[in-house]
Amino acid sequence: MARGPLAFPGQRIGLLGGSFDPPHAGHMHVTRRAMKAVNLDAVWWLVSPGNPLKANGPADIERRVRACRDLVDHPRVHVTDIERYFGSSYTANTLWRLSRRYRGVRFIWLMGADNLASFHHWEDWQWIIETYPICVLARPGDQVHAGLSPAAQRYAEMRIPASQAASLGRRKGAGWCLLTGPMSDTSSTRLRADGVWS
Repeated sequence: MARGPLAFPGQRIGLLGGSFDPPHAGHMHVTRRAMKAVNLDAVWWLVSPGNPLKANGPADIERRVRACRDLVDHPRVHVTDIERYFGSSYTANTLWRLSRRYRGVRFIWLMGADNLASFHHWEDWQWIIETYPICVLARPGDQVHAGLSPAAQRYAEMRIPASQAASLGRRKGAGWCLLTGPMSDTSSTRLRADGVWS
């Protein structure tokens, strides 16, 4: 059985999943933003073995995990590749397995606004948003698309103001919010295109 980060009942843990291909300062920016706004006990970076919605696979996972650990500069941010041991790249499966393993821990899913715009294409996306609190972090150019997305419109009644983000994981039920504020326009796609990560 794969080992994961330590967590204890009652803690609120933010989960930032992705390929991290490559990881960059923007990932740390949104991590710190979410940690402060939601008042999280910790954030886990879930380095995915692959993305079912992308045709091309990412770089070797060992390389990506090392790069993430080299980048992380916060004692409460933990990098883990536990998802590859679950045998699935689907977020719903990951959340279900983590909740069974870490009984009593409240997980909050963290994602960029670009992911909310395409969230309705994810496997079991309705179950995810109805079961787990979600903190969406604005990215340049994606905020409007996220707000008009099928997921945002369908679950508009579950949206809470950004000023109440710290209630995620504490309030009854799930709920989601969209955090705005300072943004980073760094992207893994751009870094790969620039030859920074090849």
